[in-house]
Amino acid sequence: MSLWITGLTRSGKTTHLVREFREWVREQLGSRAQNSSSGQLATTCLVFAANDDARRSLADQLATAVRGSYPIVCKTPLGFMADEVFLFWPLLFERLNFKAQFPLRLRPETEQELATRLWRSELEGEELQLAGTSEFRFVRQTLDLLQLAGASGTPAEDIPSIIEQGMAGQEWKTALTPNPVEIGDKSWLWKRMGELLMGWRQWCLERGLLSYGLIYELYGRELLSDRTYQQHLIRRYQAVFADDVDDYPAIARDLFDFLLDRAAMGVFTYNPDGQARLGLGADPNYLAGLQARCEMVEEQGSRGVEEAGEETFNPQPATSNLHPSLPTSTQNLPLPSTLKETVVRLATDPTYIERLPPSIQSIQATSRAALLRETAQAIIQTVQSGKAKPEEIAVIAPGLDEIARYTLIEILTHHHVPVEPLNEQRPLNSSPLVRALLTLLALVYPGLGRLVEKDAVAEMLVVLSLGHEGEEIDPVRAGLLADYCFYPDPEQPRLLSVDSFPRWDRLGHRATTAYQEIVAWLEKMRSHGQKQAVPHVISLLDQAIQQFLWHGNNLSYNQLAALRELMETAQHYWEVERRLQQNEPTPQSPTEAIAQFIRLLRRGTITANASPVRPAGTTSQGAVTLATIFQYRSSRQFHRWHFWLDASSQLWFIGGAATLFGARLFLQEWSGRPLTPEEEIELDQQRLQRILRDLLGRAGEQVYLCHSDLAVNGTEHNGPLLTLVNASVAANLESATE
Repeated sequence: MSLWITGLTRSGKTTHLVREFREWVREQLGSRAQNSSSGQLATTCLVFAANDDARRSLADQLATAVRGSYPIVCKTPLGFMADEVFLFWPLLFERLNFKAQFPLRLRPETEQELATRLWRSELEGEELQLAGTSEFRFVRQTLDLLQLAGASGTPAEDIPSIIEQGMAGQEWKTALTPNPVEIGDKSWLWKRMGELLMGWRQWCLERGLLSYGLIYELYGRELLSDRTYQQHLIRRYQAVFADDVDDYPAIARDLFDFLLDRAAMGVFTYNPDGQARLGLGADPNYLAGLQARCEMVEEQGSRGVEEAGEETFNPQPATSNLHPSLPTSTQNLPLPSTLKETVVRLATDPTYIERLPPSIQSIQATSRAALLRETAQAIIQTVQSGKAKPEEIAVIAPGLDEIARYTLIEILTHHHVPVEPLNEQRPLNSSPLVRALLTLLALVYPGLGRLVEKDAVAEMLVVLSLGHEGEEIDPVRAGLLADYCFYPDPEQPRLLSVDSFPRWDRLGHRATTAYQEIVAWLEKMRSHGQKQAVPHVISLLDQAIQQFLWHGNNLSYNQLAALRELMETAQHYWEVERRLQQNEPTPQSPTEAIAQFIRLLRRGTITANASPVRPAGTTSQGAVTLATIFQYRSSRQFHRWHFWLDASSQLWFIGGAATLFGARLFLQEWSGRPLTPEEEIELDQQRLQRILRDLLGRAGEQVYLCHSDLAVNGTEHNGPLLTLVNASVAANLESATE
């Protein structure tokens, strides 16, 4: 019998799923032992999690629960579908008459770059002007439509008609334009987007390049309906365990329905207050339809820190108490459910009046700058007084701009309170190490002189001379060297010998030696080009990192993550470049390819978000967590103390996460007509309620509403939580007078 485990945030759903998995493994091992001497399982299972962070955590819990007796392979829906498309690619290229070549997955930033190149010759400036958007936004949102269609199982050919029906008589707003605009009859625009997408789709498939949208489409429309593949699925999997299915795309249910129809067992968990990815490809209400096929279990408890593996695993079936209760830590219980409903009603019902308890406090200031300082001081006082440890505190905001991020980190670290952004995705080019290496590339390879500037050379000298004891070429000396020793040239810029600077003797021994080492290394790399080919970019980057940046284990986590992402990006870029050279009649030259790579990174479209370089779950250990609402909810974390920054911002209505253009039109429940203003308001209210309940379920003791009268741009804050802030102020005043 399949199980549908539903419950609110931190009610024990995942713990229940882990226990069910443990029992399934126990039964399979027992069944296998009766039929043979082998200890292998009779059947295998699929295990799913909503995102990579949750996947690593769930895999750890499952492995602990069965004491390593079963190999755990846990996937996200997209990860599983990508693996299956790659594994069964021969089946697909025979079915669809593709060219027989191994597929390459496109990263979103590479997809954006290639689509822009392909469409630039077809897009007219007047079209973008009429659409009221930039080239970058238009390309990104057009590509997102293909991803939404693929995730929902919608044929790509239907995209123009769906958008036309759903947007009839409405302004084109959301992420495509910063402000709503009315551009008259937009049918030409939707048709144009459809034409571009179909051309892009065919162009990618001919070259074996797969974006996320194409992976979804190939799996949902082609592979899952193929009889040969279906037989493989039936033979391989007779059970599926899927956690947090409220964040899964619609085609995941199609897979689950197929397996359940073939007598597979399923265990699914669902959080009605989750749905963090609604608007980003998830279809929670469609996934909720699986409930009718399962026995429903509603979790009421609060077992956020339980470990299902605490019970000793016995491969033999238990004689009694198969699902024992596990200990619950009172330090990690969420706030009472009655408080959640009080907060939700105060925020959404202007007629409701109720006094807030001391667990909801407020921090107020006139300007946002003052608010950031006061919030930081409140955190410092909390830590120094011993009320909470840094790792027990989270600062959560609907949107984190660079000013807020820098101010909070600067003040807190100055007072010895460590702080760490959660899943920070800053442009890769924001790292000085990356910028220095890009400048180095332009100095080694010929024909890239126009990409080298004097200030960049000075920064490169500082970064590449970092030794064990700090800077060997400080910014002042680096500036002088760039002024006097940098020879600009469109074809072959270079660094001259140190004596080209009249007063080079004033540089000092260490700076002079460091500069000469850099010059000698550059000359050595260029001299290879006179005898043989200059080392490939990936090899050259690796040599440069080893020569100048890697001095034992002296790099910080952020520096190491940036370098790893740079190397992964370079490898991916040249994999795609090699594929294009095989298929293009006039591929770009090596010089053009390197120049394009440098420009791509300098535009800031690639972020530092490499594979984890530290154990899962330790990202914010010992530090205050700094996150957006979307990041925090997606990571499924819990903290005793919450500080909700910009509590009265309008961004709380959208949860701090962008909703993809047209996302609601690709939900299975869409009516086929445009949403009315009343329906949009109702949907926004429902999302706000889910956000509040979910966040309060992840707070254990104290919530601070951090409010400033004015936003960054000087406008007055009047967001949906303003009534909640006012109620908190009133409660504080009443408490002070009692």
